[in-house]
Amino acid sequence: MKKAYGAVLSSLMLVMACGQSGDSPDNEERAGAKPEEATGKEETATVAEADGSTSAQQADYTSMDNWLCHANKADDACSGERDYTVVNADGELDVKTFQAAENPQVDCFYVYPTISMDVTPNSDLDAGAEEKRVAASQFGSFAESCRLFAPVYRQVTLPHLQTVMRGGEFTADTELAFGDVKDAWHHYLETSNNGRGVVLIGHSQGARMVERLLREDVTGSEAEQLIVSAMPIGYTMYGDDDTGAVGPFELCTTKDQTGCLISYVSFRSDFPPPPESRFGVSHTDGRRAICVNPAELSGGDGELDARLSRAGFFGLENASFVDGSSIETPYAALPGMLSAECVEGKNHTWLSVTVDGDPSDPRADDISGDVIAQGNTLRDWGLHLIDMNVAMGNLLDIVAAQSETWSARQAANEAEN
Repeated sequence: MKKAYGAVLSSLMLVMACGQSGDSPDNEERAGAKPEEATGKEETATVAEADGSTSAQQADYTSMDNWLCHANKADDACSGERDYTVVNADGELDVKTFQAAENPQVDCFYVYPTISMDVTPNSDLDAGAEEKRVAASQFGSFAESCRLFAPVYRQVTLPHLQTVMRGGEFTADTELAFGDVKDAWHHYLETSNNGRGVVLIGHSQGARMVERLLREDVTGSEAEQLIVSAMPIGYTMYGDDDTGAVGPFELCTTKDQTGCLISYVSFRSDFPPPPESRFGVSHTDGRRAICVNPAELSGGDGELDARLSRAGFFGLENASFVDGSSIETPYAALPGMLSAECVEGKNHTWLSVTVDGDPSDPRADDISGDVIAQGNTLRDWGLHLIDMNVAMGNLLDIVAAQSETWSARQAANEAEN
């Protein structure tokens, strides 16, 4: 079977963290081993003291150095090339030129996944190539509809999670990480928002940060009315007991719905979550994990509009996507090849991704996105590496529709007043 990527991560022991629900480090973060491109930085990130206090200095979000992406920052991590190539089943290539909105009416605020290769338990605030790359891949294209804001935060690092998985003690300060995100959020609200609608987006550890913002900071505050939607993706999330919503935020069921939430974890349809997988696992109290299908918000099966990265999650791939040719753009779409539906199993709920490739045509008939360690595919991780990119076109369409709804409502309110 032809793979969409020309290289596979078999030469790596891959590290990723799922940022799962729960209070213990073991239930909150999981890891394997680190990629070969570690930054080698050895600065010590301050962690929590024994009494629960922290001696770390507060991050300064007045400085553009502490933002990966910001509406007032030139040449930021999100401003690189965002064109993509439509790879049709007959092998024809059609390049689509990215167009950022000239005057977007809403903002997008993004928290990136576990990606830092700093060798300390918490990362520092000096963004490396890995943070910049994942922000570009997962977030840059939302400039079609939004002004973009993505803070650097002192997250739990990949090397530290590797140590934990090998039996070491979890010493990272999760409150330091969330404190940074919360501070950045409040700085954004105070200096840049001006009553604009906001889409909150996060993946993996970043999705956990988004959930905490929603539950602990946004709900019940003035900012609650600003939330166009929330997209905590690649993270096991549960709705409230009585409603299934997350506080005041219901699950999205139509594209133009606002004040709603989209969340899911993705697995191949032919490799559903094994019993040991924590992605999408049912809560101990019986609640099912949230799954909202971005390809068909009303339920059922829908076509995925992927934007798969030529460089892969860790920037080490060289994808061709089609026999005898290679794409020149950073991303590729594969129309008609991918579909998805939310599935409830015995103990898991997940977004089931079907790959419908044709070995007889020149297009690659399979995709990469599995987590591979020492040549072995870790099925309990599913398609975690491409949770967002496998549905990127769908997510972009949803945000565009939500932005139109929000803008029309704001215009109507202004006309009444």
